Amino acid sequence: MSAGADIFARLIGPIWRAALLRRAGLWIAGALPWLLLRSGPGLLAWSAFCAWDGLRLQRRVAHGWVAWLDGALPEMEDSAALLLHADSPVAQLQRQRLLGRIEASLTAARIRAIVREHVSFGLPWLAGSLALAALAWGASFLPQGVQPAAAGLPGAQAGAAAPAAAALIVKLTPPRYTGVETSSSAPRDLQAPEQTVVEWCLKQPAAGVLETIELSDGQALQLGAECARWTATESIFWRWRGARYTLKVLPDQAPEIVVTQPNEIIKELARDASQAAMAVSVRDDYQVKQATLHLTLARGSGENIRFSDRELPIPPGPDPRRRDWSKHWALSELGMEPGDELYFFVRATDNAARPHTVQSPTYTLRLPAPPQDEDQDVSALPVMVKPESLRSQRQIIIDTEQLIADMRVKKIDAATVRERSETIAADQGALRRRYGQFLGEESTLFGKDDHDDDHGSEHGSGHGKPQDVLHEFGHAHDQAENATLFDEATKKILRRALSAMWDAENALRAITPKTALPPEHKALDAIKELQQSERIYLHKTAFAPPPIKEDKRMTGDMAGAASSKREQSGAPDGVPAELRELVRALAGDGPLPSLWTRTAHDWVRERIAADEQRLAAQRAIQDVADGCLACRPVLRAWLRGAVHEAKVRLQATPKVETPFERAARGGVR
Repeated sequence: MSAGADIFARLIGPIWRAALLRRAGLWIAGALPWLLLRSGPGLLAWSAFCAWDGLRLQRRVAHGWVAWLDGALPEMEDSAALLLHADSPVAQLQRQRLLGRIEASLTAARIRAIVREHVSFGLPWLAGSLALAALAWGASFLPQGVQPAAAGLPGAQAGAAAPAAAALIVKLTPPRYTGVETSSSAPRDLQAPEQTVVEWCLKQPAAGVLETIELSDGQALQLGAECARWTATESIFWRWRGARYTLKVLPDQAPEIVVTQPNEIIKELARDASQAAMAVSVRDDYQVKQATLHLTLARGSGENIRFSDRELPIPPGPDPRRRDWSKHWALSELGMEPGDELYFFVRATDNAARPHTVQSPTYTLRLPAPPQDEDQDVSALPVMVKPESLRSQRQIIIDTEQLIADMRVKKIDAATVRERSETIAADQGALRRRYGQFLGEESTLFGKDDHDDDHGSEHGSGHGKPQDVLHEFGHAHDQAENATLFDEATKKILRRALSAMWDAENALRAITPKTALPPEHKALDAIKELQQSERIYLHKTAFAPPPIKEDKRMTGDMAGAASSKREQSGAPDGVPAELRELVRALAGDGPLPSLWTRTAHDWVRERIAADEQRLAAQRAIQDVADGCLACRPVLRAWLRGAVHEAKVRLQATPKVETPFERAARGGVR
């Protein structure tokens, strides 16, 4: 036996037994009155109190016996804690001394004295139990006379409705694929799967008497000798003989797929890996009909990539509602080699009448290629080249001014000056060709630069003028400038800008940037003028305005003339006029519009999607239909709350009043 068990047997055990005997008197004395009264609830309550009091007493003894012994026995020398925990050799020696003293001093009488000092008998609890027993005993002598009338109490109404409710049976027949058995019960709140056939049947139908089942969606079902039937498509509440019951429809959920391994969408395997783990869990509320694992292996690089597909079924388990599958694949079994990628996803289908098919995200297992293979793959990747963009006229001016400043301050060799000047000239030529397209000019004929064509005298031709192949060997049907839709004033500004660009380009190619700067500014001014010009108005070819009657001019006669007032297009009204009328009527106590229940039901079913909110709104509709005036604000709040925020449409001023109209109307000018 260990030291702790020995201490418990010699010290804590006797102290706990003495405390238990001390408290047992309270428990027995408190139970006697309830036994005499033969009160089951009272005896059960007192038993629960005794159990609670015993647990509390046990915790008190376990935490306080050390202090009790130190206070009652001077021989312990305030070292009773060493009886349980003696870590050092000195503490163990002291514990041996204390155990020898306890054998002589701690007798049974002394233990009872210690317990009496720290554990009370519990007289207040006993007094409370006796008082409650006395009250129960006195209540049994009260006269059992006529009970007060309870016709208006809810309990009385429930008791009166109970026999009537017992005469109705509600049968639920869920769809066969759910596996839920058919059930029958008395009217109460129920839950049923979607597409459940609900039947209300009378136990003893009276001949020729029809009962009515009112549904919260506005339907009224008649039942008599035959049962009323309804297919559950949404959560509703139904009412029969003034009592309401809720039928909550549980929609069929799609299967849920959880991939636990790998734990990343793209899993990078180690170079020396030989295995790959996969773990999949598929769950459904009724049954997982089919679950498959789709594998696609990609091998190769560049344009020589080959794909191979595989499809593996996930086997069913003992529970048809879930399929758990895991496997540690060998890479050779998957056919993976260094540099390959494996893509896989899971597809599951349930057994619903209209099956739900879901698919998990695609996971990737990537086995890295050797280092040399990776370098080849990277080098084969396409390089995204940023497309070249034109420089603006302002940027060309800035580059020219910078070149002039560098020539003045720094000593730049002639080759660098020529290179920078020709680069700016090339930018100016590209911008010129872009603006020349607006006048019908072609940028080039044979893919060469315009500078080569325009300066043919310097490079090829010896006749002193450029060679125009199109005009020499071809036939022009129209002028190039007439191929655009610009007016003559705009074309004039374009020609001025192109002429200035030509002069600037020629000066730059002649390595005289100072001479190129004034035409560059001239071209910029022309471009600004083009940007600030007004829009061009073009008539259609077949447009012919009607002739103006001279006899009506300046007479102010508007008979037969079209109105100059532009009507605004009405904003789309998302609230029907019937609903507006109903909301206004619900604000008072007057009569409601005809067929208002249909309007309210249609609006609630269309705009409120949550089951609890829709049932509350339908309950308010039913209360108002029953004549509850206090329920009208509630229904009005539900209808107004279902109005979505309308789109805002900006409208221009519908009419501009001119001075002529004010004068014709007799107003002050």
